[in-house]
Amino acid sequence: MAQLSKKIELYAAANSVANVEFEKDVKLRDAGSGVYIYEWNLAIAEPTVEQLASYETAGNTAEALQTVLSTRAVAYPTWQEQMDMQYKDLLNGTTTWKDAVAKVKSDNPKD
Repeated sequence: MAQLSKKIELYAAANSVANVEFEKDVKLRDAGSGVYIYEWNLAIAEPTVEQLASYETAGNTAEALQTVLSTRAVAYPTWQEQMDMQYKDLLNGTTTWKDAVAKVKSDNPKD
């Protein structure tokens, strides 16, 4: 289930608001029965429960993509190691860098 904050970000983007600062623009609270909008300070109308529910699928997709990208970021060699691989590939006619990047991508597909 997509986080409420992600659904709010998607709703805001669909209404021409590029950035939402939580704890300034929108304050969320959890009283133990789930997270809810406590305060709404954006210049667009506060979304209804139904409007936010309509972003469930898009929110799940965005969160899944972020998980893959975060996993890839940790799995990639450092940029220094990648530069060294590229230099050695250039000298030796090898594909070490390309192979390393391809493995991280295949191990962590976006789709």
